[in-house]
Amino acid sequence: MSTAMAHALNAGLRTAMEADDKVLLIGEDIGSLGGVFRVTDGLRQDFGDERVVTAPLGEAGIVGSAIGLAMAGYRPVCEIQFDGFVFPAMNQIVTQLAKYRHRSEGRVSLPVVIRIPVGGGIGAIEHHSESPEAYFAHTPGLRVLCPSNSQDAYDLLGQAIRCDDPVLFLEPKRSYWAKSDLDPSAAPPDQDRARIVRRGDALTLVTYGALVPVALQAADVLAAEGREIEVIDLRSLSPIDDQTVVASVRRTGRLIISHEASGSGGLGGELAARVQAQAFYELEAPILRVTGYDTPYPASRLEENWLPNVDRLLEASDEILKY
Repeated sequence: MSTAMAHALNAGLRTAMEADDKVLLIGEDIGSLGGVFRVTDGLRQDFGDERVVTAPLGEAGIVGSAIGLAMAGYRPVCEIQFDGFVFPAMNQIVTQLAKYRHRSEGRVSLPVVIRIPVGGGIGAIEHHSESPEAYFAHTPGLRVLCPSNSQDAYDLLGQAIRCDDPVLFLEPKRSYWAKSDLDPSAAPPDQDRARIVRRGDALTLVTYGALVPVALQAADVLAAEGREIEVIDLRSLSPIDDQTVVASVRRTGRLIISHEASGSGGLGGELAARVQAQAFYELEAPILRVTGYDTPYPASRLEENWLPNVDRLLEASDEILKY
């Protein structure tokens, strides 16, 4: 069944709430409005105000309350309205949520999910098009997931809610209304494993989130030229499934990594270092990165020039295939 990602996320929340009455939602405008992107639409009517809690404007309070609820035995799912609004809750996330299970020597778990719409491409104003994944992936104790399609959105969200570790669940906002197949009865994937979306032997292209369809478009162009590339969707950003990537690079000999976030300090550098350490002798060319630029996110009229696109991926492919 072809389903928009936003509807798949809604179905995932509904399934989790029906299965476990300890699952509850908390966030700004998630009740009668159904959230800014309508992901929680209809859930308040079916589950009531005590399980779909519309919170005051204050991300620190939302995450702090979720930590207390988790310690009391609940499984709270927070919604942050936009990526740029998560920073007021960084203290709660980094110094409390990420560390408490370790600090308690495993006696106390904090099964908190924080849903964050991320990335650009929707013509939004300042602070509404951030890609903050590196901050969280850098923090031990946090899991970070990012689906690229409706099936993964449904499956990975359900797994995140059942997980006893805190999970940052990053939802690429320009993919919310993109439709793809969804089968709620399908066996869910391992949430920590990357997915090979397209097989090829010319080079390996690794990405995640909203850039997966862009990577597949680039792969189509290269295939028309007789060059089949392998496209990998990471899905999990922490932990990173470097083994799937390394195995691919050992076959192709070339690697391009792409993400919307700025290049410096981004996940691309971490993954490149791991591949270089494990597959140095199989590499036939330098590892390349195609990322956002090292500037603050631009005004919406310029974002298409800032975001990685098909042309930039093709330029990188032409460069790496010269070796």
